Amino acid sequence: MQRSKNDFWVGLFVLIGGAAMLFLALKSANLLALNFNTSYNVTAKFDNIGGLKPRAAVKSAGVVVGRVDSITFDDKSYQASVNLAMESRYVFPKDSSLKILTSGLLGEQYIGVEAGGDLKNLAAGDVVTQTQSAVVLENLISQFLFNKAAETSASPGTPPPGTADKR
Repeated sequence: MQRSKNDFWVGLFVLIGGAAMLFLALKSANLLALNFNTSYNVTAKFDNIGGLKPRAAVKSAGVVVGRVDSITFDDKSYQASVNLAMESRYVFPKDSSLKILTSGLLGEQYIGVEAGGDLKNLAAGDVVTQTQSAVVLENLISQFLFNKAAETSASPGTPPPGTADKR
């Protein structure tokens, strides 16, 4: 009888530990949201969202003020339409701008909000038009290499590298 009682408590402890590990894993992967605050939805259009994913943070001054709800493609404007769930306790002027930023050099992407100066605030269903797309590292590297190649071919008076002046 004593052994089965100990087995029960050990089993219960293992189950609680497993549930806690699952909770922490989902929370750290940003797949679980326990948010009981009310929110309002705002839509933003971007030319390029890079690696932005649903459930990504929306931050202003480093504070999480919302989450990316969904991402779709608008086949009329050929842009990405990003639906944001903004927490109701945070209000922003209608002329606020949104940027897709990266945490660190190669970290995950999030949306940064820069407040504008309009007297009217964003409301549910509004569309933010002032957006800045994600900076794609591959595009920057290819642009840098293209500019370097253009510089070397633009100077015709200089000999190609590796050749000596034979006079």
